[in-house]
Amino acid sequence: MNIRKHIPDSITSMNLLCGVMGVILTMEGRPDLGFLMMICGAVFDFFDGLSARLLKASSVIGKELDSLADVVSFGVLPSLMLFKACGSSPVKYITLLIAVFSALRLAKFNLDERQHEGFLGLPTPASAMVCGSLAYYVHIAPGSLLASWCAGPVFLPVLSIILCALLVSEIPMFSMKFGGGLESSRADSAARIAFLALCGLAILTVALTGSSWSLAVLAAFTGYILINLVLAIIKR
Repeated sequence: MNIRKHIPDSITSMNLLCGVMGVILTMEGRPDLGFLMMICGAVFDFFDGLSARLLKASSVIGKELDSLADVVSFGVLPSLMLFKACGSSPVKYITLLIAVFSALRLAKFNLDERQHEGFLGLPTPASAMVCGSLAYYVHIAPGSLLASWCAGPVFLPVLSIILCALLVSEIPMFSMKFGGGLESSRADSAARIAFLALCGLAILTVALTGSSWSLAVLAAFTGYILINLVLAIIKR
């Protein structure tokens, strides 16, 4: 039995387990811990692909398992986190569409041969990080202005619709792989550098102001979306 070929799938399974645990914690009223599980899932999601390449153990089953795990960790979990962060308005059910559109985005990714190095549409982990960091902050700072917006009938449903549209859009989104990719250019490399600079600035700002680290995550991935939108406009 070749154990090596099962290592990537085992790591992917840990991503799925983190997603399931995150869902349970969120529904029990602990979206802060749910977000930590999401981050752990993202770490496993990164290393399963890396290990598959290093061990040359890629497989069709592994690819499908990866998408199934991502649906839970970066689709179902973030949609439930926003659902719990909403007030009692019936429109809060709109947030659940993120799970649906994340699944559509992942199915599209599996079939689209143009997305080997870059992306078309918002990657599900990026969408999930926006949702998760927002829900985390609302949980730990319920009296904040941001929390009051989220409790209203407009902010989170509108955010959910925007994320759903971006998930299934044809807008090119860069990955963090340098030296290639979807219509790779100097502009793409500059965008990656700008994103890294934004991450550094967000971390520095949070550290200096004593704010929650989740705001750095929220700022970084919101910036990722905005940078890609600006880059798409420039390319047109």
